Amino acid sequence: MPPERTWKDSIALQIGAPLASFALLVGVWALVIELFDIPGYVLPTPTATFDAITGDWSTLIEGAWITFKEFVFGFVAGVLVGFACALAMAQSRLVQRALYPVLIASQAVPIIAIAAALVIWLGFGLAPKVVIVALIVFFPVVVNVLDGLSSVDRDMVNLVRAMGASRLRAFRTVELPATYTPMFSALKLSATFSVTGAVIGEWTASTSGGLGAYLLQANSRLNTPATFAAIVLLAALGLIAFLCVVAVERWLTPWRTRSAARRWSRSRRWQARTRSGAPAVRADGGAVAGGQPPTTA
Repeated sequence: MPPERTWKDSIALQIGAPLASFALLVGVWALVIELFDIPGYVLPTPTATFDAITGDWSTLIEGAWITFKEFVFGFVAGVLVGFACALAMAQSRLVQRALYPVLIASQAVPIIAIAAALVIWLGFGLAPKVVIVALIVFFPVVVNVLDGLSSVDRDMVNLVRAMGASRLRAFRTVELPATYTPMFSALKLSATFSVTGAVIGEWTASTSGGLGAYLLQANSRLNTPATFAAIVLLAALGLIAFLCVVAVERWLTPWRTRSAARRWSRSRRWQARTRSGAPAVRADGGAVAGGQPPTTA
């Protein structure tokens, strides 16, 4: 029987495996350039890309912050509106039949075409970029949350209501957790695509900079290292967004990582009470004096 993996081994595996794959990717990148003698204006080396990042760090980090704000505002707006729309569709079959075809038709329109129209309607500020990101997030959230609400066992809801729970409490304890798994699957996909939406918005309507605008400027100057520097930072933003969604998912769905909630043993509870100066309590409610742990009646 293999030895049980400790938490230190688990953390080392979770951190070491991605770092090893990243190092392998950089090594293959450098090896391909060396073997095929690819010129720097076609594909820069990892060293040249790193030098471009450090050499223009202030501009790049300012652009990354602008793109990050566009992504965060649009992502949050898309999640909130999509969740509310899914709730409305789940509560009313008429609303679902009326809105679902419209939502599907809206996804058939290329996002770049919508971006051009948004510039006419909303101008060149932050608003069109936020709307573009929200549109990318909106549809996956609606579909997955609606599927989660549709899969709820109605007998379980009726049982909770029969036991005295209010409609809001039944929703919070039974229906809402059922949406977590499909919703976070959609959010993890949307987290990376949303960065692309922010870049498309900057390409279409940008007066305040951002990594998308920086990418266009570097490309127009045939500055390949600077182009790859922006690409690397965009990939980092997408990775950070994905990890943030995973962290929230682990926090809201603890049952996916452990089979039971953490709890102390009787002796640990008794030790905690005695250290704090509080009297230990027997099963019948009486206090226990002295240094012996409480026993059940």
